[in-house]
Amino acid sequence: MTQDRGILSFGAYLPWRRLQRKAIASANTWFNPGLKGQAKGERAIANWDEDAITMGIEAARDGLAGFDRSKITHAVLASTTHPFADRLNAGVATGALGLADNVGAQDAGGSMRAGTSALIQALQGIGQTLVMAADKRQAKAASTQEMAYGDGAAAMLVGSGTPIAKLRAAHSHTVDFVHQYRMHDQSHDYAWEERWIRDEGYFKIVPAAVKAALQAAGVEASAVAHFCMPCTLSRVGAGVAKKVGIPDSAVRDNFAATCGDTGAAHAMLMLAHALEGAKPGDIIVVAAFGQGCDALVLEATPAIAQRATGGSVSAALARRSEDGNYMRYLTINGLVDVERGMRAEADKLTPQSTAYRNRDALLSLIGGKCRSCGTVQYPQQRYCVEPSCKALDSQDDHPFAESRARVLSYTADQLTYSPDPPAWYGMVQFDEGGRMMADFTDVATVDVGTPMRMAFRIKDVDAARGFQRYFWKAQPVMQAAPAQS
Repeated sequence: MTQDRGILSFGAYLPWRRLQRKAIASANTWFNPGLKGQAKGERAIANWDEDAITMGIEAARDGLAGFDRSKITHAVLASTTHPFADRLNAGVATGALGLADNVGAQDAGGSMRAGTSALIQALQGIGQTLVMAADKRQAKAASTQEMAYGDGAAAMLVGSGTPIAKLRAAHSHTVDFVHQYRMHDQSHDYAWEERWIRDEGYFKIVPAAVKAALQAAGVEASAVAHFCMPCTLSRVGAGVAKKVGIPDSAVRDNFAATCGDTGAAHAMLMLAHALEGAKPGDIIVVAAFGQGCDALVLEATPAIAQRATGGSVSAALARRSEDGNYMRYLTINGLVDVERGMRAEADKLTPQSTAYRNRDALLSLIGGKCRSCGTVQYPQQRYCVEPSCKALDSQDDHPFAESRARVLSYTADQLTYSPDPPAWYGMVQFDEGGRMMADFTDVATVDVGTPMRMAFRIKDVDAARGFQRYFWKAQPVMQAAPAQS
């Protein structure tokens, strides 16, 4: 095949817990009876130690499996909920992913189109670009947004080589149509009246953009096999497709019932799901709405048939645990102020100089491997830990982030402060050798010998200085977990 430019790979991530909408309705219908009509399905909810950075990293890890990360020249993290306003969020992600220091990185935001706008730029650019999109949006209790939103991420690797999908054409239409907004000092979106958004926004702006993209691609609307358009309003996707002339059978599931709308990530999440089932030659149209519309026309290549199965959106949807604890959701998202106790008052100052000097160990989970005997260890030290070796200054860098491990010992601590008690932690033994003490995350149940993987998460939050630091935690390897009450 020719060395064309296009999408080389994709990945997706959805948090493990799924809050049941009936739990939201049950707690709030005394105030808003209309929520009963929306009390179906579930929404993905991030853990307290997750945000746009950590979820974007997980989606990227899913998409980069089997790819040489040293070839990536640029990385973008698109979100409307970047944790830092003045720190390169994408820079944290590149460090955790072990990308080279000479990688160009940038944050994209400002609208629900942030992910698709970054994807268009990557597809029309040069070099190998990793595009990550993730959102963790807060919503007021008893609101329709609380019902509709979900947390999640998607990632696309774009470059030259043997792509699984190529861009035929793209069109962007920008207009200051304000259907929702959030000021810089506010935590929640403010949305306008739904009928006006549908009739004046989606039904007028999106069809025009999609038609322009199809015309530029030289593709008839009737030839579209997959139409991906996120929208929390019922039947809007089908209505737009009808106005454009796209077959109703091409309209993709928007995951409203299974994970909710993941914001800036959702168009890419739907695209990833379409690519999972696409056949060579399939035309895929993606439309992202938000102060205008991005429309992309892509074509699946013959390489799509050889794409490795497993992972991505289907696996992310399947890996789930039903959660009916609405109060936990409110608490870990800071939507209610609970008494956290004196143990939560410890000073969380992060010495930035120390964090910088140890950034490879902290962000990239780089340990050491002895040149003399081959023993691996974390953290890297001057002396080899093998008693029969103890070689001095014999350590080469050795990454542990993608290594699997098993639990050697564990503790579930109710006295140590945790935003989601108990605090789980213990010793894990890596399959390739080496061990470390680690916090555990996303635990339903754990025992000695439980298989674990490493997950990049928020370590703790320095509320006094408005800073949060990250580190790797051990996470049970599972596809699903029992329901939690």
